[in-house]
Amino acid sequence: MIKSVFDTYGVIILITIFAILFLIESKYQLRKRVQGRWRRIFINSIVSIPAFALLRLLFIPAMVWLAVQNEQWRFGLSYLWEAPQWINFTISFLLLDYSNYIWHILLHKLPVLWRFHLVHHTDLDLDISTAFRFHFGEMIGSVIFRGAAILLIGVSPVLVLIYEIAFEAATQFHHSNMKLPFRLEKILNYFIVTPRMHGIHHSMIRKETDSNYSVIFSFWDRIHNTVRLNVHQHEIVIGVPHYADEKELTIGNLLKMPFTKIRPWKKSERTSDEDVNQMKE
Repeated sequence: MIKSVFDTYGVIILITIFAILFLIESKYQLRKRVQGRWRRIFINSIVSIPAFALLRLLFIPAMVWLAVQNEQWRFGLSYLWEAPQWINFTISFLLLDYSNYIWHILLHKLPVLWRFHLVHHTDLDLDISTAFRFHFGEMIGSVIFRGAAILLIGVSPVLVLIYEIAFEAATQFHHSNMKLPFRLEKILNYFIVTPRMHGIHHSMIRKETDSNYSVIFSFWDRIHNTVRLNVHQHEIVIGVPHYADEKELTIGNLLKMPFTKIRPWKKSERTSDEDVNQMKE
């Protein structure tokens, strides 16, 4: 099932999306870069190799195995009612995405998880290569949380794979440095997470980083009042305070970062009393 769905179709879809977004963000840049692009691509690619290996060899097989076993156990919300397959599919897909909204918050709020997620946020630019800059330790932690979510929701094996493809595609999209027409992005943002919205989440301003946690659907942030859209993109400084020295952000330092003493967040705030729900260009 993994080979026929994820390896055959999913990988092709994700590579195609990557190529398209890479070309578009090369020509239509949303935020001005502060680092050399190809050096960052090299660093982010090497850091991502252990995480990608775990994704394919541990995470996806474990999630599909749990879903297959659960078809016998019949545990979870989707087994509590009888409904047409498309309704169960839609509800399960939404709940999976909601569980990842919660997981993202935990990555920021729990110190033991933040030290791994920090590797992702220390990138001093934000583009499609940042979508792969995740520490392998974060992937291991996600197996436990997202595995529990699959059981609690009662997700089918095929949906596990379909959601993972959608998850990876959305991650590439909202991390890209692609400048969409503002009106189009504003419309899209009512439903999905967009580059401008997620750019705010990667700001060095703490209250901005502590917002916009959604992965695919943006309305989870609106429901829980964690949305922030009142920042012009040219005002955003990407990264984490006290981790802003490019010379320190080497491959070796990034891989060992979670196992070192984590520096406290430097206090830095933006003076703005404007409506946090107003998207700005």
